[in-house]
Formats: sequence, C-alpha cells, structure tokens
Amino acid sequence: MENIALYNKTFLDIFMLAEKDLVTLKYHDVPEWDSVGHMMLITAIEDAFDIMSDTQDIIDFSSWKKGKLILEKYDVVL
Repeated sequence: MENIALYNKTFLDIFMLAEKDLVTLKYHDVPEWDSVGHMMLITAIEDAFDIMSDTQDIIDFSSWKKGKLILEKYDVVL
C-alpha cells in the first residue's frame, strides 16, 4: 500500500469519513476528532509508519494537511 493510501486509511478507519472529506479535515471538524480521537490517530499513524512523534508534533497535528507536513520531518513521503 502506498504511503498516502495508508495515511488516508488511518483517518478513514478512526473517524469513519468519506475520503473526499479528508483534504479539508481539521481538528474538531468531526465529533470523533476530540482529544481521545487525536491520540488514537497519532498512535495509529506512528504504528503505520513506524515512527515516534515528539510532543510538539502531536500538538501541531491539527489537520490532514498539517499531518502530511509533519510526517515529512520523519522521512515519510506521501
């Protein structure tokens, strides 16, 4: 599976969204993306890409787009 497909699947599995909704998705846009959902997402992304996010990146991970930029810091190419 390509990295972008894996990244998208992580969001889709956790937040039960349509893929068309991902590009504009931001923290708190859906009720499931609350603090608990955020940590579930971070954990799933870390597992999927075998990375360990630092605290500031976890805090800054505020949208689907921002997450793509953060993953670049960990050499994950989407």
